[in-house]
Amino acid sequence: MGISVVPLAGALGAEVRGVDVSRPQGDATFAALYRAFLDHGVVYLRDQPLPREAQLAFARHFGTPEVHPIVDGMAGNPEVIRIAKPPGERAFFGTAWHTDNSFLPKPSSITFLYADAVPPVGGDTLFASMERAWAALSEPMRRFLAPLRAVHSASSAYDPGVTGDAKYRGETAITYTLSDAVYAKAEHPVMRTHPETGRPSLYVNATFTQFVVGLARAESDALLAMLYDHAARPDFTCRLRWEPGTLAMWDNRCVQHYAVDDYERFERVMYRVTIEGEAPA
Repeated sequence: MGISVVPLAGALGAEVRGVDVSRPQGDATFAALYRAFLDHGVVYLRDQPLPREAQLAFARHFGTPEVHPIVDGMAGNPEVIRIAKPPGERAFFGTAWHTDNSFLPKPSSITFLYADAVPPVGGDTLFASMERAWAALSEPMRRFLAPLRAVHSASSAYDPGVTGDAKYRGETAITYTLSDAVYAKAEHPVMRTHPETGRPSLYVNATFTQFVVGLARAESDALLAMLYDHAARPDFTCRLRWEPGTLAMWDNRCVQHYAVDDYERFERVMYRVTIEGEAPA
């Protein structure tokens, strides 16, 4: 097959070489790629000539692409979100630690992000291993957290009163549609077990987690603040420098990510596809 896997950092992340995903691939190639994905949490491939239909076709090998209930997809390909940041504007999409769509009852499992236009410097994405974050907690803390559940909601990120209504009026590069999903709530375990690897992960994030069920609000806020700080420790992270033609795929069941907003003068255009997931357990 000619595939090689080169780790990006000690905690997670790897580059996969020797695969052109725009071309038909055999089952063995997909199996090797998926094994690397499960092992490393996030993998990326450089120099991929990938139009939208090819990106969707590749993503379908790993599950069913979903249509976002709030962020508008592309005409003709509603499962694809064009994440565009024009020059001279600040980025506002994904610029905090999160796992994609954890506010859904069945959060997204895998995200595929393709770089079309990137700044000459800046615009990197940080990833953090929630498996490492969970393992690094003390045993008494893990015992305390294991039975707890937390409520997730999109309201903190997508409420027009928070994010502004220009996106809902179609006046920005990324546009939204107001729906019940903005205010709906989903309850998930604080410790999530990966359905394929069986490994435990911390499953709260600063963008969508609202509170821990059964705790007083002050207790919940303090606990979550500690967990957010812990989850973002540099020891658990890697950093991806995008190039045009880079395709990354990451596992939202055990990985958080953060889009760095440090390229105001430059344009950045990415295309995102997410895969339907399962209810966390």
